[in-house]
Amino acid sequence: MSVIEKAEPMSAGEPAKALWISTAAFTLCFAVWTIFAIIGIRIKQDLGLNEAEFGLLVGTPVLTGSLVRIVLGIWTERYGGRLVYTITMLAAALATFLLSYAQTYTQMLIAGLGVGLAGGSFAVGVAYVSPFFPAEKQGTALGIFGAGNVGAAVTKFAAPFVLLAWGWQAVAEIWAVCLALMAIVFWFTTSDDPAFRLRRKRGVASKSLAQEFAPLQNVQVWRFSLYYFFAFGGFVALSLWLPRYLVGVYGFNLETAGMVAACYSIPGSIFRAFGGVLSDKKGARSVMYAMLAVSAVATLILALPAATITPVIFIVVIFVLGFFMSLGKAAVYKHIPAYYPESVGAVGGIVGMMGGLGGFILPIAFGLLKDMTGLWSSCFLLLFAIVVASLIWMHLSVKQLSRQGHSAPVAAT
Repeated sequence: MSVIEKAEPMSAGEPAKALWISTAAFTLCFAVWTIFAIIGIRIKQDLGLNEAEFGLLVGTPVLTGSLVRIVLGIWTERYGGRLVYTITMLAAALATFLLSYAQTYTQMLIAGLGVGLAGGSFAVGVAYVSPFFPAEKQGTALGIFGAGNVGAAVTKFAAPFVLLAWGWQAVAEIWAVCLALMAIVFWFTTSDDPAFRLRRKRGVASKSLAQEFAPLQNVQVWRFSLYYFFAFGGFVALSLWLPRYLVGVYGFNLETAGMVAACYSIPGSIFRAFGGVLSDKKGARSVMYAMLAVSAVATLILALPAATITPVIFIVVIFVLGFFMSLGKAAVYKHIPAYYPESVGAVGGIVGMMGGLGGFILPIAFGLLKDMTGLWSSCFLLLFAIVVASLIWMHLSVKQLSRQGHSAPVAAT
């Protein structure tokens, strides 16, 4: 029996309302989470940072947003997504506002840890939204919710103009106020998810931490995590790194680089919903195979010396990569409620955490590789290695399951 079948009855429009308001909230959270992709470039100039220091600066919010995901996912199942989501947004808004008063590199890193709370909202949203929908529609629902990644594009489109007009501090303050207002709207327009309402009505005791973390002993969870490390972590890393890459390689100005990076983020976000639909109809495994295969080809092309790739070719290939990454992000999360319907918070939290860590680790690695090799395209060689490892592990695991005669849940095959 699915989670939705065991949950409290809902009004006709309640699932759609929860989904769309949660998606709007996640869009603003993601806009805040990636704020350093634009203001970090000006901060780099002001403080004279090297590439590795810049990578750490843009990656610090991603670190917090990654590490808190598993905790927030579990708290969502215990205390309800409505409460946890609202508190998370308010805390992130406060940290982002205080960022505008930071003056030293250390202060900005500390503020960045608080800004990163916005990224933890993904685990809350997944655990909150999924109980509103039956298994055969969860891929589509979570794909739509995940399309809130388009918040990165919002930042890249708007932040450069605000920065040039009033300074990077104004960007932080305006984004913080918008997120705080969204938190208030979310609290007064949503209700607790049906599964949480049922647990509260029946007085069901919360699972122990050992029970919450039990599924994490399954190596399959870590395989899903590697997929998400590339599909989501790679997407976030490129969203943060691309403006700097375009400025450094092709000499774009900041406004143009931000616009191109925003255009990369849009299909890489919106088409996540399409990935959810495909995963519902064709199976998440088939979508994953396609995503990894195309991504391997794309990253191999981009790993060629930067001087051999024209700006037009680069932009076309990076858009193709972003599109297939978006499909993969949806496919990974289609697996989770299919295989672990009673542990969506914990499993979704750990997978999201590993994906977020990819968004933290990879920009730093990109900067270090650039400093060590002098090659801008070295970042894509690293991504190529990750996607090939993921593809090999997935194929070997599928073959092993076939030999053992194990069948996957219908929704994930």
